[in-house]
Order: sequence, then structure tokens, then C-alpha cells
Amino acid sequence: MERRILIYPAVAQDGLLAGKVLSSVGLQTVVCTGSEAVLAALAEGAGALLVVEEVISGKAILPLKRFVDAQPAWSDLPILVLTKRGADSLEAQRAVEHLGNVSLLERPVRTIALISAAHSALRARERQYQVRLAEQRKDEFLATLAHELRNPLAPIRTSISIIRRLQPSGEVEKLADVVDRQVIHLTRLVDDLLDVARITTGKVALNSTHTTLGAVITHALEIASSSVQEKAHSLEVTQPQEDFALNADHARIVQSVANLLVNAAKYTPAHGHISLLAEVDGDVVTFRVRDDGRGLAADSLTRIFEMFAQTKSPNEPLSGLGIGLNLARKFAEMHGGEITAASEGLGKGSEFVLTLPVVVGVEPADHDAAPHGTEAGAGGRRVLVVDDNSDAADTLEALLTMEGFSVSVAYDGATAVEKVKAEEPDVVLMDIGMPRMDGYQAARLIRGAGKPVRLIALTGWGQALDKTKARDAGFDHHFVKPVDLPTIIGFLKT
Repeated sequence: MERRILIYPAVAQDGLLAGKVLSSVGLQTVVCTGSEAVLAALAEGAGALLVVEEVISGKAILPLKRFVDAQPAWSDLPILVLTKRGADSLEAQRAVEHLGNVSLLERPVRTIALISAAHSALRARERQYQVRLAEQRKDEFLATLAHELRNPLAPIRTSISIIRRLQPSGEVEKLADVVDRQVIHLTRLVDDLLDVARITTGKVALNSTHTTLGAVITHALEIASSSVQEKAHSLEVTQPQEDFALNADHARIVQSVANLLVNAAKYTPAHGHISLLAEVDGDVVTFRVRDDGRGLAADSLTRIFEMFAQTKSPNEPLSGLGIGLNLARKFAEMHGGEITAASEGLGKGSEFVLTLPVVVGVEPADHDAAPHGTEAGAGGRRVLVVDDNSDAADTLEALLTMEGFSVSVAYDGATAVEKVKAEEPDVVLMDIGMPRMDGYQAARLIRGAGKPVRLIALTGWGQALDKTKARDAGFDHHFVKPVDLPTIIGFLKT
């Protein structure tokens, strides 16, 4: 379907003749009568379009122009336009202007010229398909890479938590803090790489829900805290006394604010000063992140938001991936907002301003809310940990046992199903990609048996499709490795 040439003639007989010429050299052709037939065929796939200028005159060009404008980034459909003899017509000029990848063939066209143009168009289209395939493989690689990186991060973080409990000393705490900071940093890099892949393929969609300004600031500070602490910066936070309700994608706004804070910490010398100021004016919330770091040259103020762009100072190596600010800008634009940068010059610090029209009102105080934390005990709750990575499973078992849970372990989905039947745990923490039987199939079998158990996916696969598949398989919740251990422990105790 994708290598056929669609023919859109003014007269059906002319289309049949052109199709016969191209078919004689082994090219697949389809003659379409009318714009609706052409658009339907294009939606199914085409290598090129052969059209006569009469059928795209005036407003008749608009449906085809809309199709061309809506093509994915990899696609640039070759369009061969058969024009009238003589001076360039208005229709031919408009085709070149509005239809993109256009080649003009003056009638009467020689047979060899038509065949040559068709072959050239298909070769160009084939290169586009190769680009599409490369993009698909890149996305698959990034998703797999994220999964493979997250898997070893989980037992590292769990092991550090166990060491903290077994050897509670100042030196151990310092080393544990170093490992924690690096695990958080690597996790953030993995997440940013995945977001780049999703954005470039149009797979990122906002999940706008109710959140609050206070929750956004708290979460962003948690994410950025390791970067700030690592260089002993002072951080001043100013926000409105009353909380405000937001209708926005909580995770994306948090990521944007956190990226600005991390960027400030990264480019500010040790013991520097960083400030976060949040203000609300009508339906617009503004986040201002200021630092007294190395600043920006005038020509860098817009370039720093480009993908993979980094600013380099003398005697300083480049670090990071150069994608955090680009993601912050993309997420701001998706919310209808913007992000700008300002600096008085090198050595004079920087200010980044993120504005988002997402405020929907004042958040009422919740005087009845329970205090944060994990006050409740495990209460002998039975937990089954399922993971083919024995290090991840065994360290999580040890940690949860220390927290008072009754824990057992399975290293594949089939064994997990058997243990659920025999042991009837209260909660199952289960990986997805496993031998013998994956987590999806195991969850379906457990649900099919009618067992009243809480199923939690604990996996390196964290894209939207993965979460949907987990929910459809019967999981109640989905956590991405390496999960914050206090979060998962608190979750199990509720």
C-alpha cells in the first residue's frame, strides 16, 4: 500500500492510460476519481501522488493542502503535477507553494520522463520510510534502555536503605546520601530521555487533573533537593500564603520547575544562592528561579532552550544531556504558557520565568486531612515480591521484613500464581518482564481465580501504554523503578 502511486486525473480515461504506462514497468498504481477518494487512499498509504493541475485549481487544492500540512515529521509525500503546455500557470505556482514536495511535468509528457519521475519519487519516499523506521527503532531502544537501567537502580536503592538500618553511623549515612543522589540523578536522566522520544513522535499527551500550587512546589523541591545539597547551595522559597487549585498535568509542571532548579544548581558555583518565587495573578501562575551563578551571554538566552544545547564556560567540561530546559519549554507550551530566560551577562547569574495559565481558584484548607508519613504499622501484612532480578527481589524482601511485613519471594510469573493460591498474600509487588510467564499474564490468572489481593506493578516499563496494559491486566497500581522506598512502604501500610 505504501509504495503505490495514486493517480488523480481530470478525466478517468487519462488516469487509466497513465496507470498503464507505469504498470508496464512494474509500478503499482491506483486511479482515484474525486478528492474524497484521493484522501481515503492517502490515509491508507502511498508512495507518491500523480495529479493534473486542473483538479487542484482554486479551492480544490485545500483538502490536499490540509493532508500535506498534517503529515508526521518523517513524511514528505512526493507529488507529481502534470501541467499545461507553455507559461507557468497559476495552479502550478500554487501547487509548488502549498503542496511541499512537488515536481512539475509539462504535458504532453514523454513516457520515459513520466517513468523516470515516478521512480525518483518512490526512491525519495523509500528514504522517508527508512527515517521512520530509524525513529521507531530509536524509540524502542530508549524504552528498553530505560527499563534496563531502572532494573539495577532498584536493588541499589533498596540495598542502601538496608545498610542505613543495619549500620546507622555518620560515615554510612554520608555514603548512602551520595548513592541516593546519584541514583536520583540517573533516574531523572532516564526519564528525560524517554520524554524526548515521546515528544518527537507526538506521543506525549497532557493528563490534566486537579492539583495545587503547594503540591507542585513540594514535589519539585523533593526532586531537586539532591542537586542543591550536593553543592551546598542555599535555597529560598517564596510562595503565596493561601494555596491555589490548578488544572494541569501535575507531573509535567513538577518536572518543569524541578528542571529549572536543577539547572540553577548545576551552573552555580558551590555555596551559591538560589531562589524560587511563585506568584499568582488571575488564572496565571508564575515560577521565577534565580541564581547567582555563571550567567548567560546575550546570544545564549534563546539557544539554551534548543534540544541538546549547552552553554560552556572556560575551563569547565560539558555535563548533562542538554534536554531539561527544552522539555520545560515544551511542557509549558502544551499548557498554553511559556518560559523565558534573562541574565545581565556572564558571571552575573540568571533568571528563568515559567508562566502557566492553569489556576482555577483557591484551594480550601483541609483541616481534617491526616498527617503525612507512615504512622501505621505493617500489622503482619503478607506481601509477595515477584521479580526475575534476584537482587531486586531479595533486597526488597529484606527491607520489607525489617519494616514488619511477612514477605515471600517468587522469581517468575508462574511461581507467583502458585504462591498466591497457596499463601493468599494481601499484596503482590510484581515485575512485568519475566521468564516463563510475564507479569501481565500472571495478573490475569490471579484475577481470574478471584483472589482478593492487591496487585501492584513494580517495573522498569513506565510509558503510558505500559500503564494502560497493566491496568487492563488487573493491576491496581503501577510504580516505575526505582520507586521511592518510603513511598512504597507507606503505600503498603495504608
